[in-house]
Amino acid sequence: MSASREKNTRQATPGVDWTDPKTAREAQQRKAEKRSNMIYAAIAVAFVIVAVVSLTWKSQIIQKHATAVTIGDEKYTAGEVNYYFQQVYQNFLSQNSYFISYLGLDTSKDLRDQAYPGSEDGQTWFDYFLDQTIQQMTTVKALNDDAAANGFTWTDEMQAELDSSMQSLKDNVASSGYYTSFKQYLSVNYGSLMTESIFTEQLKETMLAQAYATEYSDGLTYTLDDLTAAYNEDPNSYDKVAYQSVRISGSVPTTDADGNTVEVTDEMKAEAMAEAKEKADAMYASFQAGQSLESLSEADEDTYYTNSTGVTYFSDALGEWLFDSARKAGDSAVVEDEAGSAYYVVSFGSRFRDEYDTVNVRHILLQIDDSALDTESETYEADLQTLKDETMAKAEDLLAQWKEGEATEDSFAAMANEYSEDPGSNTTGGLYSQVAKGQMVTEFNDWCFDPARKAGDTGIVYGESDSYKGYHVMYFVGNDLPYWQVEVTETLKNNDVSAWYAEKTADYTAEQGSGIRYVG
Repeated sequence: MSASREKNTRQATPGVDWTDPKTAREAQQRKAEKRSNMIYAAIAVAFVIVAVVSLTWKSQIIQKHATAVTIGDEKYTAGEVNYYFQQVYQNFLSQNSYFISYLGLDTSKDLRDQAYPGSEDGQTWFDYFLDQTIQQMTTVKALNDDAAANGFTWTDEMQAELDSSMQSLKDNVASSGYYTSFKQYLSVNYGSLMTESIFTEQLKETMLAQAYATEYSDGLTYTLDDLTAAYNEDPNSYDKVAYQSVRISGSVPTTDADGNTVEVTDEMKAEAMAEAKEKADAMYASFQAGQSLESLSEADEDTYYTNSTGVTYFSDALGEWLFDSARKAGDSAVVEDEAGSAYYVVSFGSRFRDEYDTVNVRHILLQIDDSALDTESETYEADLQTLKDETMAKAEDLLAQWKEGEATEDSFAAMANEYSEDPGSNTTGGLYSQVAKGQMVTEFNDWCFDPARKAGDTGIVYGESDSYKGYHVMYFVGNDLPYWQVEVTETLKNNDVSAWYAEKTADYTAEQGSGIRYVG
């Protein structure tokens, strides 16, 4: 058979295991191209996935929607949690500004990387603030739920207050010069996930909870018998004592005259205390012989004299001696400091509770804006006086307007809401209730507690503190409860409100979600 016939026969015969080399090469090439296309397709898909994930991450869709905390039936995103977290954190910094480093908190480092002092379970500063945050959120959630269940709803007055608060915040942000926009302010202070809508909604929920709690608190009343019984249970919390004392130190200097460190031994401490005791006994004998503690202290520059006309209870050896129920006027003694570092020669004057009446007063504050003045300028005092005179003239004009009008407490309150620059009272008619002695700046205080003061009196006083300078247009409403009753009432209210909070939040649990990583 010729070669051509054999070829034709094999091509026409089915089942013969033979493949044309050209056909095989073409098939192999098509498979390779198919595999290559599949590989490139997979790579392309991978790149698309990476791109989508990258865009999604940059747009913070995941961070914005991931659940950070669940309280009851409510899920909170990281942005919503940050509203409370940053307020808890910043409030802590504000209240402890002088002790931050002492407390072991480094504000320049991640809170998650800093151990909380004294923690035995590895708690970090982040954990500490998060615990406080969740407690606050739980309270807000519980009170909002309870308010809804009891028909306590959002009102037009609340909305007006919310709108006013938001506008004031925006105005302050704009005038500060620190931020290019309100959006930037929120991002810097509350994290990149914070939006105006989240901020406003959480502020609204907080305001509703506060209003609901205030309604409950304001509804709590106590009889005089209630107050007297509570006082008698714990008089040390409300009484004050008047006394004189001289402190004689028994501590050992830790450096010598040349500034070198001295290693203090127990023997040295005992010797120093023995010397202090000897000096205290000698001073006490002189006091009993008729010399005053003040003159005895002046004769020894290493002692410290105290003359208190009224101090509250303190829990050390001297405090325990002063507040002993058996103590009576004229008692005196040598008292050793419980720390073993000093002796006191002490004379007891009296024990009392504050019976004076607190006062209710309205005011309109007109502040003096001296921020543009140069304190180093030769004309500073004159320029400041000009501003004072201008502000005083405005105060006099407002008071004259009030007198020419209805001249009632209500009309004064309306004027305070319109003109007062005191954020603490310019939405409540300028009212401060149950004001205690020493609570306000000196001039304000002295006007209120003038023995001749009577209901309906008006006046203008200058006031100044670290935070403001200005004039107060005053309206005296009248006297209120004695101060000791105000103190006891506050204690009872605090206890009852705390118990109420505990009752309302008892059935609420909080769980952390994956979004917690974006908090802080």
